[in-house]
Order: sequence, then structure tokens, then C-alpha cells
Amino acid sequence: MKRLHLLLIVLGAGLVAAIVAWWLHTYERSEEWIDLPRTGEAVTNPLFGLRVALEKDGRRAHTWRRLSLDAMHPASNDTVLYDGDLRSLATPTRDALLDWVRRGGHLIVAVPAADAAFGAFVRHAEDRGDDKHIAVPLLDDIGVRVRRGTGGCVGDGDTAIYELCSTRRFDPPAGTAQHLGDDEGDVLARVRVGNGSIDVVGSLEFLDTDHLQRRANAAFAHQLISGGDVHGVVHLVHSSDMPSLWLMMLRRGWPVWLPLTLLLAGWLWARMRRFGPQIPSPALERRSLLEHVAASGQHQWRYGSADVLHAALLDAFQARLRRRDPQAAALEGHLQVLRLVERTGLSEAQVTDALTPPDPRDAKALVTRIATLVRMRNRL
Repeated sequence: MKRLHLLLIVLGAGLVAAIVAWWLHTYERSEEWIDLPRTGEAVTNPLFGLRVALEKDGRRAHTWRRLSLDAMHPASNDTVLYDGDLRSLATPTRDALLDWVRRGGHLIVAVPAADAAFGAFVRHAEDRGDDKHIAVPLLDDIGVRVRRGTGGCVGDGDTAIYELCSTRRFDPPAGTAQHLGDDEGDVLARVRVGNGSIDVVGSLEFLDTDHLQRRANAAFAHQLISGGDVHGVVHLVHSSDMPSLWLMMLRRGWPVWLPLTLLLAGWLWARMRRFGPQIPSPALERRSLLEHVAASGQHQWRYGSADVLHAALLDAFQARLRRRDPQAAALEGHLQVLRLVERTGLSEAQVTDALTPPDPRDAKALVTRIATLVRMRNRL
């Protein structure tokens, strides 16, 4: 028995050793790079990759949420890259920005993208009567006229200009030496303003973190930023203005507020007062004595005064009997009953029941005796 156990242990150990040897012989170690999800500023700021690339090149770079020269304090040899809609800049900010450029600053801006809603509500005085251009205040101040339509691609292949497809075109001011475009308009121009310059680009989308990984985009970004002083600070401004709460609820919250609105409208419709056609007032002659008598009888019956109804009809029967047959009215008891049997033709039991007050709670007896009194009264 011990030998059998020892044999099984040896076989098991040999099987495990064979499996381990096969695994080590067929296993191949390899390395794989996986991009982790972005966190922090890399998620909210699309210019984060550009700032990291500039810092690796030895340049000083700062990122900002909005364009505020009072907070940024740019020097005359600095570069400001504004990634936002120029039409949303306030007039004091725009004037201060142009004054800084005239002192030697380098500004990089993009032509506003096509936005029908923005163009419908934000209009410029000079935009009236001009069907080919739109008004962009800052660009209009330096002589750049933005065209309404969009153009195709400038260049082919892997060139940097290939990234500026389907963007607005513009017309640079006369005498601009550095500009690039075709018959549909320019997509890139460097306009001299005082001692500084403004680079106008069709779009700055190639500068975000995802597109900047392409070598052509990185080279194009280097050419743009190198237009300023290499010793200056690069200010990267990404306008991240959030829409109002009501606008966000209107755009994205309709699966909630639309059913609630319909439910509220249905509840109000169910609870509101309905006005039908006007009912005419009842005729005065309709309120007859018979209706009042019937209503009084129903009232007496409802409140347990059935004996009063029988007594009233019995008094009316006795009054007619005294007028029609005074002798029968003068009789009493069984003699009067026999006399009424002869006069009315009813049985003695019916006449006796009719003259006897019923139980107020016995509706059937009350109806029967009142009906009998009515017949007796009619037969006198």
C-alpha cells in the first residue's frame, strides 16, 4: 500500500514538472505601453499638451482660463495664444490687447468658426450691407476681413497646412508679406501691428493635446510660437466659459423637464374649471304649488314624519266626507266603516286599514293606505 502511494506521488510530481517545463518553454515575455486615462488639467484644458511640449523645449509657459491682462501681466516680449471666439471679447479687453501688441507683443488668434446662432445675435455695425464678410471687431481693427463661407484644404499630404481644412477664410490687409492661402482666401497671415505682430490662423484645433501628437502639427505649432521672442513667456489662454444653467437645462435636460411639463399640464387641465354653455334661468311658472307640496312630503318622509303625511290626507278625506255625506261623517267606529264600504265599494279590511295610522317606518303600509284614502276620496 505504501509503495502504491509513493508511486502516485512520483507520477503527480512528474506531471506538474512537465506542465511547468512546457509553460516556461512556450512563454514569451513582451512589453506593452498603455495610455492611462487623463486626469486633472489634462482633461479640462486641451492646450495642456502644448504647455508640456513648450516646457520640454526650455520655454516658460502658463495656462489661463480667460483672457485677463490684469492677471496675466504680459511683458512686451511675451506671446499670447488665445483659443476662443474673438467676438466675445469686451471692448476694454480688446483695446488693451492691441495696445500690448503695439508695444512688441506677439498674439496668436484663430478666425471664429461658423456659428449660425452666434452670427444671428451678435452683429457689428459694419457688418450691415456686406454679404461677403462677417464682423470680428479685433480683426477688423487690424484690417483683416473674415469671409462668410469656408474653404477647402491648402496643401496636400502630410504638410502642416493640411490641418486647416474646412475653416473660414479671410482677407489680410494690403502689404502683408507673410500670408498663405488661395483664391478662396487665406488661412494663415502674420500682420504687423506697431512693434508687435498678430498671427491669424484659420483654426487652432491642431494645437490640442490629441492633434499635437502628429509631427506635422508639432512643427506647425513651433513655427507659430517661434514668431515671438524666445526669451519671453508663452501665455496659453483657453476660453472655457460655461453656458448658463438654464441653457444647459434646455439643451440636455429635456428628457426630464419635458415629461414633467406634460404631466403638470395634464394635471392643470384635469383640475381647471370648465365653462359650458350658459344655462337659462328656470321659468317662474314651473315653481307650482304641487311641486312645493311634493317637496314638503319628501322632506317629512326623509325625517321620519310619515304619520304626519297620513294624518294630512285623512283630514282631507274627512273634510270631503262631511261635505258629501254628513250622516256618514257623524258616525263613529265600525258603523262609519260599514257606511264607507257601501259608499266606496271597497272591502271592510281596506277601509279599516286606510283609517288607521301606519307605522312611520313601514313605507309599504304608508303607500297602500294613502292610495286607498285617495280612492275613497274620489268615490265620495
